[in-house]
Amino acid sequence: MDPVLLGEILSALMFVGVIGVLLIGFPVAFSLAGTALIFGLVGWWLGVFDPSNFGSLAPRYIGLMINEVLVAVPLFIFMGVTLERSGIAEQLLLTMGKLFGNLRGGLGISVVVVGALLAASTGVVGATVVTMGLISLPAMLRAGYKPELATGVIAASGTLGQIIPPSTVLIFMGDMLAGINQQVQMAKGNFAPEPVSVGALFAGAILPGLVLVVLYILFVVFKAVTDPKSCPATPVPAEERQHLLREVVVALIPPLLLIVAVLGSILGGIATPTEAASVGSVGALILAALRRRISLRILHAVVISTATITSMVFIILFGAAVFSVVFRMMGGDNLVHEFLASMPGGAIGAAIIVMFIMFILGFILDTFEIIFIVIPITAPVLLTLGLDPIWLGVMVGVNLQTSFLTPPFGFALFYLRGVAPPRVSTGMIYRGVIPFVILQVVALLALFVFPQLITWLPGVLY
Repeated sequence: MDPVLLGEILSALMFVGVIGVLLIGFPVAFSLAGTALIFGLVGWWLGVFDPSNFGSLAPRYIGLMINEVLVAVPLFIFMGVTLERSGIAEQLLLTMGKLFGNLRGGLGISVVVVGALLAASTGVVGATVVTMGLISLPAMLRAGYKPELATGVIAASGTLGQIIPPSTVLIFMGDMLAGINQQVQMAKGNFAPEPVSVGALFAGAILPGLVLVVLYILFVVFKAVTDPKSCPATPVPAEERQHLLREVVVALIPPLLLIVAVLGSILGGIATPTEAASVGSVGALILAALRRRISLRILHAVVISTATITSMVFIILFGAAVFSVVFRMMGGDNLVHEFLASMPGGAIGAAIIVMFIMFILGFILDTFEIIFIVIPITAPVLLTLGLDPIWLGVMVGVNLQTSFLTPPFGFALFYLRGVAPPRVSTGMIYRGVIPFVILQVVALLALFVFPQLITWLPGVLY
């Protein structure tokens, strides 16, 4: 058999094989690296893979560890975990619930607003979903909300941290797309390509994030009008309303100041994402201290949680690097290029296919698993076909937000299931998120039709 064809067949089987191994339940990082090593040995035996290619892994790992941009990831995680432990989320939820309580669907709207604020100040999806599930879900159920609507709103709002900056997924994608775009442009003869920065990706994600927030709120309003019993009003006693304005100011000002300090400094070009993350981490500690919610015990728990989450993400990244080397050196990238380039519709047709594949993978894989496997394989082809890297990165981010929501393996559903009372069944949670998955698809279609929603703000700022 032709060695080129044999290598492409092995690379395709390796992609299918790693999905199967992950479904069995093996740890992600070891599944990626282990499957790649097995197929690499088979390819070596068949003469289509040179094991000396593994020599490129060492400089790649060192490059990842000294990459200044990626230092922002543990810092933003630290900031998010600190804010979650400081009780700011709890205060926001309770205050916003009072502010909108007199309206039908008011509690649901307050959950969406708080989810957006927490996304812009923490960016930690798991902590946000758990916090809102513990505080808001019992309150919404007591108020008479249908469990499906309550759980859907909480799960969807909690995943906004996936796309609204400072999102750790966008940081990784920004770094990956910057390198890929430089290689693609140099291959075309452009030796001074426009840089792709994490800040530009953050700017491109702001309007799509707001679009999702508006869609979620409109859905709650729609339910309040068409099915009032699903989301009744929760009137606030007159004595509590007297101090409501002061409570709103006290609850809103600290996170808003932190958001302005972090995102404003990045978008304004005052600080790099890493520098802004450092400011955010210090700001989170100050806010926790002002609330008298900081101690050595809490700080120890925050550091341990940050180290655990960061280690998990980077181990997956290292395993994905092994997978990428074997896949590309056996000709998998040529197979992907031929497949996508032959799609009707050119670059947009190829992008639709990639988005659909990622959407399907979101049913069974975590976000980081998907971007570390799919982006290095497909992004070079899509950028070569002429797609804007900022547009592509934000589209992938919005698409992969569904990986937290889609049954049966959406992580937000697992987080919420862990804190939901027994009378809220898993089936209720699954049914509750389906309308919000549909809203995600609507948002994706809007971004396809109106790409300026992504590209306008980066064009103004950068």
